[in-house]
Amino acid sequence: MSDKTIYFSGLNGLRAIAAIAVVISHITLGLGSFGLDVHLFGTFADGNPKGLSLAGYGVSIFFVLSGFLITFLLQIEKDSAEINIKKFYLRRILRIWPLYYAYIFVCIVTMLIYGFDIEIKNLLFYFFYTPNIPFILGTGIGFIMHYWSLGVEEQFYLFWPWLNKKINNLIPPLIILIISIITIKVALHFLYPNSILEMTIHVTRFHCMMIGGVGAILYKQKHSLFLRLVDNKISQSICWFILFLVAINKYHFASIIDNEIISVVGLVIIIGQINIKNRLINLENSIFDFLGKISYGIYVVHPLLIFLFAKIFCYCKSSVADLL
Repeated sequence: MSDKTIYFSGLNGLRAIAAIAVVISHITLGLGSFGLDVHLFGTFADGNPKGLSLAGYGVSIFFVLSGFLITFLLQIEKDSAEINIKKFYLRRILRIWPLYYAYIFVCIVTMLIYGFDIEIKNLLFYFFYTPNIPFILGTGIGFIMHYWSLGVEEQFYLFWPWLNKKINNLIPPLIILIISIITIKVALHFLYPNSILEMTIHVTRFHCMMIGGVGAILYKQKHSLFLRLVDNKISQSICWFILFLVAINKYHFASIIDNEIISVVGLVIIIGQINIKNRLINLENSIFDFLGKISYGIYVVHPLLIFLFAKIFCYCKSSVADLL
């Protein structure tokens, strides 16, 4: 990897938006999962809490952003020298593992203090970076259930640098692979609805990261047709409007491929931010930049913070009721 730092304007802002979306969604949806009788938007007839459906789409934006950045850096490294797989994994380990495992330890201590049941079998999935498995099976552990996306991302990196290293023209096989995965997902939805395999593809969204990867390669190549399609004010306006619909809980085009659509939307906005000339909303500012830089930490620790703040809220509410 070149020693020269590569910085893309506005992408920390997009990362911040994705992180905030996940946190807000989990605040409105996740309190009940910890046995807290707090439902900010009420409940459905079946008792499940109503809330903002931002989390899944926020993660899809994370995925496409991650796929874009990692692929661009790998391709730059490939231009100057052979991709160093060992250094790639070392960088990932140093960036991800310390907070990942420290948070698990804190959560285990918290669960023991508050008397939560801990199934060792399920916990092992989190230690070995396969938390998407209990998430798919519906056996996830509350405080670390969101780790499913971190597991998906790390699993993606098991093969992604190798593909970038070994295949010179990645675009054709990636497009075929993305279309094939989406086709299989849609077919499963109609032929075997709610099957484990459909859920696995839906959760383990490698193809969403591949969409980011395709965009990174085309952007690096300055592909004229690609840039004309995505880097114009009409495309940018449409994509920002879709994100607005997501923010107000009105986004729903085709539930089977909603996250795939959001991945494309995220890619278009990425190009709009870094190319600047057709940028409609400037995400390059000090607040968003700071939030984007700490977005990984925000994402990792936010469920525990929600739980602790909810506990404080319930305690204060009870104390006030006693005084009255």
